[in-house]
Amino acid sequence: MAPAVTINDVAKLAGVSIKTVSRVVNREPNVRQHTRDAVQKAIQSLNYKPSLAARGLAGGRSFLVGLMFDNASDSFLVDLQRGILRICRDHHYGLALCPASRASDRTEDLMLWVTSTQPDGIVLTPPLSDDRDLVDRLLAAGVQFVSVSSAGTGSGPAVYIDEAHAARAMAEHLIASGYRDIGFIKGPAEHACSELRYRGFIEAMQAANLPVNPDWIQVGSFDFESGLDAAKKILGSNKNQGQSRRPQAIFASNDDMAAGVMHAAYQDGLSVPDDLAVAGFDDTPISRQFWPSLSTVRQPIEKIGEHAAGLLMNCIAPGTAMINRTDTSTSSDTSIVLPYELMVRGSTQPAKPQPAKP
Repeated sequence: MAPAVTINDVAKLAGVSIKTVSRVVNREPNVRQHTRDAVQKAIQSLNYKPSLAARGLAGGRSFLVGLMFDNASDSFLVDLQRGILRICRDHHYGLALCPASRASDRTEDLMLWVTSTQPDGIVLTPPLSDDRDLVDRLLAAGVQFVSVSSAGTGSGPAVYIDEAHAARAMAEHLIASGYRDIGFIKGPAEHACSELRYRGFIEAMQAANLPVNPDWIQVGSFDFESGLDAAKKILGSNKNQGQSRRPQAIFASNDDMAAGVMHAAYQDGLSVPDDLAVAGFDDTPISRQFWPSLSTVRQPIEKIGEHAAGLLMNCIAPGTAMINRTDTSTSSDTSIVLPYELMVRGSTQPAKPQPAKP
């Protein structure tokens, strides 16, 4: 077996010092471009793989980014990881996952993980990014973090979309398509985005002078089962009151719950969208795995991961992260708002004319 390539081999081939190689590997500024190119060429030629452990010992860093999450949708988490990993690899960082426990002392468990793992920075996802106690503990410990949240606690950098505006746009699409009786499934209260998406829905209904039936507003947990249960309550509310009226459309706060709504509709013998239109939020893969495909708000989750990791790299080593910000609606040194997109598909085709009410 050939001996492992070392940083000394790279330095010798590039004709520079070991320290210069280290600075290039660590993406530090103030290295001349021709020197950086020579080192990169040597690295590629020798197929050199920097050791995270060795780099950490030399630079006082762990070269790890932590991703903290709690009860995240599988597809959301996978897409977010993909975006974060793309930036981590560019900067020769590893990614460590930290799922939150369901214990009452969740914050203590998370801080213990921080102490034992010692990541250089953390990407904080909802609802953890909305947890004031956890955020205060991270700030007190001097841990760099970036929130993936539309509201959060207002502490530290953040990457997000305008949740309320996006939800209002989807509700306006339903109204423009001829739907007047619309139900809504909120997300869990611990997620700040749940209230923002509901606010957008209410704003659209009020602007169109449409009433909101409280029986058609339910709360789910951002998963399929809760969407199914909530839809059954909405569709069953008229039966319980001896009425024949049911909503023409249901807008669920995420795609997993919207999939549950479509399943409940089929169980009830309803056709989507002829009998019931359904809309979701996020544009995760499940939105394209049902028939008809689901109209939803496209949240650029991979891009959110990329920008969150880029902001984090700039916190850890200012000036090293190179992220294309041409896809942002607004941006600053501490926050980035990415554009959303309405994905209008088969589940919200224009409504059939309703018979006149007696």
